[in-house]
Order: sequence, then structure tokens, then C-alpha cells
Amino acid sequence: MTFLLDPRLAAETHMIGELPLSRLLLMEDARFPWLILVPRIAGARELIDLDEADRRSLLTELAEVGRALETLLRPDKLNIAALGNVVAQLHVHLIARYTADAAWPRPVWGHGERVDYSANERDTLIARLRVALKSVLT
Repeated sequence: MTFLLDPRLAAETHMIGELPLSRLLLMEDARFPWLILVPRIAGARELIDLDEADRRSLLTELAEVGRALETLLRPDKLNIAALGNVVAQLHVHLIARYTADAAWPRPVWGHGERVDYSANERDTLIARLRVALKSVLT
């Protein structure tokens, strides 16, 4: 079985790059700096579908990406979640949250309407993230 990115994730995100295990994506919603890691494991739906080595790799990648978000954006809190209720493919959300953001202190899901990034804003954020993660992007 070959890894294919779920069409909904492909439609709602922008590619940042490839980590050793996961594809790193930026969610198209400028209200919240929102990254998604998708392990490139065909058929994986749950964290328990990963073997022990891949679970450790995913946790390491989440820590590295989280540190990059904290360094670049100085959020008040990082939200990390793997729900999969809408998109069954295993993916983990990492969202930089601020006490002044539109959904605080509630979860971002289901809050208001998505706001698209301007092309410049999106490209600048992706470039900054690529620089911050250059040692781990393949």
C-alpha cells in the first residue's frame, strides 16, 4: 500500500516539507498558526497503528516543530491533538494559541469561518518555518 495524502488535507493545507517520518503542512486558516504532521505510513488511522519506533519518531518531530513554533511565534500555549473524526488518516495538529485569539480558551474547531492567508503572509510563514526546521526537513 502506498502513502497518499487524504484529499481533504491536501485541499485545506500548504506543504512546508518532509520530516523523517511525517509530511509537514500549514493549515489554510490565518486566524491560528496551525501545522499538521501526517506520518507517511499507508493505512495508518490511529497512533496505535504506528510501531514503537515510528511513535517515538512522531513524538520527536512534534517536539521539534513545537519548539520552532514557540521560537518563531511566541504563543501563550501550544495545542496538540490527533482527532481524526472528519479525516480518518492519522494526522496530528499543532496549533499556536494566544489568549487574544478568536477562539480562546476554547478549541479552534467549529469556531467561526476560516480566514485564508494572503499569498505573501502564507509564503513568509512557510519560509520562516523552513529555516527554523532546516536541520530536520529532508
